Amino acid sequence: MQKELLKQGQKILKLPKDKIVSQLNKLLTINDVKELRKQIEQLKSLEEIKSNSAKNVFEIKLFYWLDYLVQIQETQTIERTHYYIARLIKSVSKVKTSKINDINLNRWKEYDEIVTDSLWFEDSRDKSGLHSASYHGNFIPQIPQQMLIRYTKANDWVLDTFSGMGTTMMECKKSGRNGIGIELNEYVFNNSLQLIEQQKSINSKTNIHLVNDNSLTVNYKKELKKFDTEKVQLAIMHPPYWDIIKFSEDEDDLSNAKSKDEFLNAMEALTKNVKTVLEKKRMLILVIGDKYDKGEWIPLAFETMEVVKNQGFKLKSIVVKNFNVTKAKLSNSALWRYRAIVGGFYIFKHEYIFVLEHI
Repeated sequence: MQKELLKQGQKILKLPKDKIVSQLNKLLTINDVKELRKQIEQLKSLEEIKSNSAKNVFEIKLFYWLDYLVQIQETQTIERTHYYIARLIKSVSKVKTSKINDINLNRWKEYDEIVTDSLWFEDSRDKSGLHSASYHGNFIPQIPQQMLIRYTKANDWVLDTFSGMGTTMMECKKSGRNGIGIELNEYVFNNSLQLIEQQKSINSKTNIHLVNDNSLTVNYKKELKKFDTEKVQLAIMHPPYWDIIKFSEDEDDLSNAKSKDEFLNAMEALTKNVKTVLEKKRMLILVIGDKYDKGEWIPLAFETMEVVKNQGFKLKSIVVKNFNVTKAKLSNSALWRYRAIVGGFYIFKHEYIFVLEHI
């Protein structure tokens, strides 16, 4: 029963905007709370207000529509009742967005998919679309999903400097964003190209451009110029966590950096290159974790963040996200627990998502 009610609550209503606004405006002329509650109860009768036309309608989840109406009914004074009615009229009739996303701030409560906490627990990967979890180092689709809805608008350009199997690029196609992905490994590049081409797009005009090149030295301006574009509105960097996983034998591969300083210098060069095309006041997302080296915890994530920050960025947020437990890690959990007890360390269970603003 509970699951059925939840399913019903997620139902999308298509209601006639003009008719709803007209009825709500009439309620503002009523100065009796009991009468107002009676009229609001009638608005809950969806059969009376459903739209038979696709024109001039607004969409809203059943749960939130009823929640708005109940909130009005529960007010105790006529002034407060009128206030909430006026706010509902505004949410139905006007769209208010910021410069960096399409979130309608007049209806912010309805975006229940947006995570605003700094601690993320994801039990599993989002399996929608054609994402591949087989490639070492892939981040979960939920990361670009959240970043795209928070920090881009439809048709914006998104740059992923370590495209891998195309997680970010596929999310761009699914959400109507243009994407440019850079991947050094030719084998990975070719495989991701096939997956991305198969991914359905909500907008036939969406451009997804993959480049098999070194993200530190590639000419981003030249690649964007192919699409008559000069700037990207979001950049995502998910580099190797230095030498934890060897991704290839290529000397340009950051997982082959001979030292931490070499890795950090490469990240500095990368950030400078990205900065040439990232629009001012827009976000750069750095996803990275720490590592152990000879019994010492190396705060690689924070050292890398400082390198990026020093190139002209302001730190906006730090998100701590749990690692997904793979089958391999699960089967060796007892061994890792033993090693932790013997070695006096703690097992890595998290990574960081740094949100930085180009100033």
